[in-house]
Amino acid sequence: MAPHLMKKLSVLPLFCILLWGCESTKTTTEKDPVSPDGSPETVTAITSFDQWLADPQPMVSAHRGGPYPGYPENAIETFQHVAAQTSTVIECDVSMTQDSVLVLMHDETLDRTTTGTGKVTEVRFADLQTLLLVDNEGDTTNFRVPTLDETLAWGKGKVLFTLDAKRGVPFEKVIAAVEQYDADAYAAIITYRIQDAEEVYRLNPQVMISVSAGSEGALEQIVNSGIPSENLLGFVGTREPDEAHYERVREMGIKTILGTLGNLDKSAEAKGDDRVYLTYVKNGANIIATDRPLEVARVLGSLHEN
Repeated sequence: MAPHLMKKLSVLPLFCILLWGCESTKTTTEKDPVSPDGSPETVTAITSFDQWLADPQPMVSAHRGGPYPGYPENAIETFQHVAAQTSTVIECDVSMTQDSVLVLMHDETLDRTTTGTGKVTEVRFADLQTLLLVDNEGDTTNFRVPTLDETLAWGKGKVLFTLDAKRGVPFEKVIAAVEQYDADAYAAIITYRIQDAEEVYRLNPQVMISVSAGSEGALEQIVNSGIPSENLLGFVGTREPDEAHYERVREMGIKTILGTLGNLDKSAEAKGDDRVYLTYVKNGANIIATDRPLEVARVLGSLHEN
């Protein structure tokens, strides 16, 4: 391995490696949800888009998998941490190594989220596996960069996914992985241009597609694309649209994702009042894409209690 790829080399004992394997398949965590009387509460997972569309209760989408202290972004252990506490959509980022292995990584470089340095596209997968993931507080964890294959295999029967293929990652390869794991029932593909949505639909007319739906122009493009509404999730942006826009998307038969990640999340946290997320749902958001999935899930849970 090229020396410049490593900030530091950490060699784990064999028992730690075995422990990591066990942890990656657990279905509960030390923070499993509890009912008001203190007894354990079972999370009923939504495991396919068809299941959710038949009864589209408000859901959280965990941006980059829902990182928290000790749980880095785009890690299977982080996905499990969130999924053990709420039914969820896991939004994660797909990058590609020098030797064309699809892995989960948001940034073009390894510097921020791993113990390595350099561009993901210039690292072979074997070298990438020597690195450890770093959480958002800058602390090194014992978790490693997962492949898309590992992620899709883990997620079946546990979560829904929205997969964000980063620049240079062919949709063909992502779709091939989705098909290999029969994941088109629970893994949607994120697109930012209508041409990309059309390409994904051509590659697999069964898969769900997230499309930009935050403006009248975007909605017209969706109509002209001919992609059936039942294949689509409409991302309406990171600022709340007005009532008329929500109504227009609803008339098209498309369920909506509101991105509260960023300013809306920061505002709610600063004000100490998470009830604003209930307002977003009341106004028309079907899915809340957030950097605060557990906090949002708790307040959305009150909808089921009423």
